[in-house]
Amino acid sequence: MNLPYEFSISFRYLRSKHRQHRVSFNTVISIVGVTLGVAALIATLGIMTGFKEDVQKRILGTKSHVVVVDRTGGNLSEYEQVLEKVTSVPHVVAASPFIYRQILLTSEFGVQGVLLNGIDPSREGQVTDVGKNLIVGSLDDLKSPQPTEDSSSPDDILPGIIVGKELSRVLQVTVGDRLNVVSPVGSTRIIGATPKIRGFRLTGIFDSGMYEYDTSLAYIALSDAQKFFAVGDTVSGVAIKVDQIFLADQIADTIDQSLGFPFWARDWMELNRNLFSALKMEKLMMFIILVLIILVASFNIVSTLMMIVVEKGREIAILKTMGATSQAVMRIFMLDGLIIGIAGIVLGIPLGYSICWAIQTFYTFPTDVYYISRIPVEIRAFDVLAVGLSAVFISLLATIYPSRQAAKLDPAVALRYE
Repeated sequence: MNLPYEFSISFRYLRSKHRQHRVSFNTVISIVGVTLGVAALIATLGIMTGFKEDVQKRILGTKSHVVVVDRTGGNLSEYEQVLEKVTSVPHVVAASPFIYRQILLTSEFGVQGVLLNGIDPSREGQVTDVGKNLIVGSLDDLKSPQPTEDSSSPDDILPGIIVGKELSRVLQVTVGDRLNVVSPVGSTRIIGATPKIRGFRLTGIFDSGMYEYDTSLAYIALSDAQKFFAVGDTVSGVAIKVDQIFLADQIADTIDQSLGFPFWARDWMELNRNLFSALKMEKLMMFIILVLIILVASFNIVSTLMMIVVEKGREIAILKTMGATSQAVMRIFMLDGLIIGIAGIVLGIPLGYSICWAIQTFYTFPTDVYYISRIPVEIRAFDVLAVGLSAVFISLLATIYPSRQAAKLDPAVALRYE
């Protein structure tokens, strides 16, 4: 297939003036600029996406995909019926009741405000990864409290409690130690309201991978929570796991319609909207900022093409006298810019992948200081496509001025002194 003559001329203009079989130095600099810009943009987007996915994975490892609560802020009394209806909704994998309250957790060495979760040990493992995150103990230890080896009285037989790794460090406790749960809402006496205190035995420690959760969450059995908070056979809500996490909002709407008022189903994206919106905005801003690197590289394309216009003025004039139109001359120089851009993309994409691989492989963190041992990286095809299209568009944009200058060249003026 014979290509239009503009292609052969544009390729020739990118070669060295003295060595026709080599690419000119200015062309190489322009290609390198686009290559570095594309590689930096792909690597940055891969790291930003990796961090977002890592945070999402850690959150969903501790929290459920959908939560059903009472719109009025009260407790759910007929929660078994709610569980039955919820599990019949398509895409719902499992459901479990829970109670949560803000309490104070005390030990001999410290006090910490935490969110106490009353869970059903037999069901919770099907909804969240709390059981998988345990580094000591198991959820079954919450079912039936056992006395420790040094127990000397019935008072030492306490219900179990599970706390985060960082919380155990703050309170300086280990498995088998006693913790006191203090609820600010207690009984009212003549001297005023007094807090309610109940002793628990530490039976497990979990590591969720997020410092905020490991310092602020604690788990006890649902029956123990109902007794301690004196709420009877009621719960705060129902936690739900779905098989497609990105359809959680649609599944929550279906659950809302199935249960009706006063029930309210909220998905994990809505519950963590501020965090994920901030991560998404940060990724967008990084994309916009790093596109400036490609914009800077486009100035090299402009300067390269302008030098070609000056050097090839006589040839452009001859082309015009032979019948080449101004549009054809413009196409020649626009093709030059497109070739530079495509060459930079072809080289920049594998370079970006290589940078991500090197960062993830060789750049490690000490696990005793950081919560991650390696920088998470995830490169998505959509991001690579967006980077490539942006580079092509900027490269074409950079050719407009030089190509118009070449198209406006007057053959009579260019050949006057030849």
